[in-house]
Amino acid sequence: MRKTFISLLGIFLYFSGFGQGRDLITANFSQASIDQVAREIESQTDYRFFYDLASLDSITFTLSVTKVHLVPLLTKLFENTDYKFAFDQNKNVFITRGISLSLQIASDFFSGGTPDENQNQIVRSSTPTLKEGVVAPSVEQTAVENKLFEIGSRGGALKPGRVNISGYVRGAENGEELFGVSVGIDNSKVRVITDQFGYYSLLLPAGRHTLHFSFMGMFDTRRLIDLRSDGKLDVDMKQKVIQLKEVVVSPEKMRNVQSTSMGMDRLNISSIKQIPAAMGEVDVLRAVLSLPGVKSVGESSTGMNVRGGATDQNLILFNDLNIYNPSHLFGFFSAIDADVVKDVNLYKSSIPAKYGGRISSVLDMTSLDGNSKKLSGSAGIGPLMSKLSLNGPIAKDKTTFVIGARSTYSDWIFNLLPKDFKDTRASFYDGTIHLSHKINKKNQIYLNGYMSKDKLDLDTDTRYVFKNMNGNVRWKTNFNSRFYMVMLAGVDHFGYQANERPDPMSGYELKYQINQYKTSFDFSYFLSNNHTLLFGIGSKLYKIQPGQLAPWRNSLRAPDTLQNEQGLESAAYFSDQITVTDKLSVEAGARMNMFNFLGPQKVNIYAKGVPLSMENLTGTEDFGSGKIIKTYMRPDIRLSARYLLDEVTSVKASFNTLHQFIHQISNTVAEMPTDIWKLSDKYILPQKGQQVSLGLYRNFENNTIETSIEVYYKWINNYLDYKSGAILIMNHHLETDVFRTKGKAYGVEFMVKKSTGKLNGWLFYNYSRSLIREDDPLAGEIVNHGNYYPSNFDQPQNASIIGNYKISHRFSISANATYSSGRPVTMPIGVYNYEGASRVLYSDRNSYRVPDYFRLDLSMNIDGNHKVHQFSHNSWTIGAYNLTGRRNAYSVYFVTQDGKVNGYKLSIFGAIIPYITFNIHF
Repeated sequence: MRKTFISLLGIFLYFSGFGQGRDLITANFSQASIDQVAREIESQTDYRFFYDLASLDSITFTLSVTKVHLVPLLTKLFENTDYKFAFDQNKNVFITRGISLSLQIASDFFSGGTPDENQNQIVRSSTPTLKEGVVAPSVEQTAVENKLFEIGSRGGALKPGRVNISGYVRGAENGEELFGVSVGIDNSKVRVITDQFGYYSLLLPAGRHTLHFSFMGMFDTRRLIDLRSDGKLDVDMKQKVIQLKEVVVSPEKMRNVQSTSMGMDRLNISSIKQIPAAMGEVDVLRAVLSLPGVKSVGESSTGMNVRGGATDQNLILFNDLNIYNPSHLFGFFSAIDADVVKDVNLYKSSIPAKYGGRISSVLDMTSLDGNSKKLSGSAGIGPLMSKLSLNGPIAKDKTTFVIGARSTYSDWIFNLLPKDFKDTRASFYDGTIHLSHKINKKNQIYLNGYMSKDKLDLDTDTRYVFKNMNGNVRWKTNFNSRFYMVMLAGVDHFGYQANERPDPMSGYELKYQINQYKTSFDFSYFLSNNHTLLFGIGSKLYKIQPGQLAPWRNSLRAPDTLQNEQGLESAAYFSDQITVTDKLSVEAGARMNMFNFLGPQKVNIYAKGVPLSMENLTGTEDFGSGKIIKTYMRPDIRLSARYLLDEVTSVKASFNTLHQFIHQISNTVAEMPTDIWKLSDKYILPQKGQQVSLGLYRNFENNTIETSIEVYYKWINNYLDYKSGAILIMNHHLETDVFRTKGKAYGVEFMVKKSTGKLNGWLFYNYSRSLIREDDPLAGEIVNHGNYYPSNFDQPQNASIIGNYKISHRFSISANATYSSGRPVTMPIGVYNYEGASRVLYSDRNSYRVPDYFRLDLSMNIDGNHKVHQFSHNSWTIGAYNLTGRRNAYSVYFVTQDGKVNGYKLSIFGAIIPYITFNIHF
């Protein structure tokens, strides 16, 4: 009876149209999987199969048939199993397990519009559970997730072995490339992360797979693929519309646990904008200062001290532009406009091999790519500055732009200060431009530019002007889907001009500038799912004018000019990201650095074996233009490893060596724009840093709470300190006033992050020390008896809490509390008479500390209405900086008065500073 029914069903299907054409199947299945069965049937007929491979991969099939129809074949194959099958009128075959499938779609399913006729959909009876306040994905997204994408050539036998699938992941609303998206395959632990261009590449067996895409702040999405040969698949991810706004600290839910990187922090711009800042201006660098292991010695300084390193030991990049002066108004504001920033990445431990030239950290900031869908922008007005940014398409799907500009009108604030400051004037502006152009499918070009200028007049007799000017071009070319190159050429400039006019007879003008010309070739090759190779070469040519002094108008000041300096820094690097097992991953790299100090230069010659001093100067040696005066070859090792204890817990370790061939010369504790940079030469050796780190990472509550503890130890060689009474400006023999030191820094960092919910934010505590001692046999003096002493930026205790609470859809409160130990100082401890004059007796260097630092900031963010269809959205920010009015000590100084030494404390913000700002987005 059963055989008769099947025969009749076959005859019915034949005359109904299902049996016409290429519908007779001949096959010999032996222990075949459902994937192999579907592939063979598709190659002989016009049918297309849809199924969930993960739920159907446990049964194999053995059957031999000759010229039979599909229904009898599937009925025979699936007998004695719980597999079910169903057809639709387009010859689509749907296979399920344990449930019967109804292909009838509810009448209101497509209430928002008509489905694409080419999108094949499986309609499920259940709806995914969403968190409160989260708007569900659209019908269109549900449809595309159930569409089968054919990758490669259809028909014929599948390509043996593994084939490649690659593509770009972008934001659906603006076309922005997404860096850090997790791409997982089926139910395996194979996982890759998109790079800075939003690009991913995978090697998979030919057949059917499900790709899962995950990115914090976006809806998780999937793509069903039928992978036949090498091909591409670009994916758009939709932003979550969340009633209770998230603050995102890391963009990928499990990245902190699963990546090999340690000592790396990534800030999303939405989290940066939640941190209260002085005068209500969103500040990128101050957000970085709220991270563990990052400190600043002064209230108004944006100079960073990372894990016991000096401010000059940080490489600060913005779209691969070197920013030498990252602040405005002597550190009150950072020089980078947050409205044009997309990502901020701080590397302080396992620094990738592609970065070099600094021994402490790398701060890598990238701008928005430009909205490829429509014109958008933002504007803001506050008590000290206004700003405007625009981004959008120039040529549809080919060219986009981003521009941003800020300018201040801060002069009015000085009129509110005491009379001594009424003649003070200060102003600044900065501008950013980014252009992206797709030449064709394989080539894309990027143009980046940045400029900033500060001007400060102090009581009409002193003027400072500081200027950054940077530009570069990047060309990305894909040789194939697994191999691409990025070529860069650019120039970076920083300079300042200082005018001192205390009286007509002694006034002068001082100029300084550094120019850096660079080129690099960076390659990325996806060898396999277990190996990603990164390698490249690059060079930087430094040209420095260390100082040019000229009399001001009719001043009697004698003109003076220091010798120009030239140096060529070159490097080649290689690294491999290795997945050893599902639990163990390693990133190993090496970098070879070479530095040439070049002429023209007149080099001082000193007697051998005695301290470097003018008394021991024996002559000079001339070197012509381009002549190599001194060469340093220095290798670097970069190694990090991660071991998964379970799905939410990992242990990581890293070891790095780094070298630095340029030094910042300053005898002030805080970073100042008037500091100068000095190249390594015959007497000033390159700095060297080594660091070993160990960390434990664990996530809780479905990966919404991240915790970590890291310990580290650093060794530093050839860091410069200064002799007592050293003169660093316009010094023709600087090597006689500095000496080399050996340093060590160690510490432990605890951190907890909560990235979702009404209450979110992060808190950390770290204990650290930074110590140095004189290590220069030619210094000519002994500091602190040759023992270790605290560096100028040694602050053992440091803690911060960043909290955000969403009161309602439109109102939120943000708070920032920070505490740190006081920095070291050298203090007068007595007065003595010498040859009839009173002299001050000072303590050992840095043996005392200024008072501890504490500050509490509070702000309220008020959003306008959230109607979707309106031209613009606006918001207000009202807050108070230094809510407790604490007079934190920026520095202490001493004045001798009537034979007594009196000490004074200088505070920058010694009172509550209220503010209000208005922002508009369109």
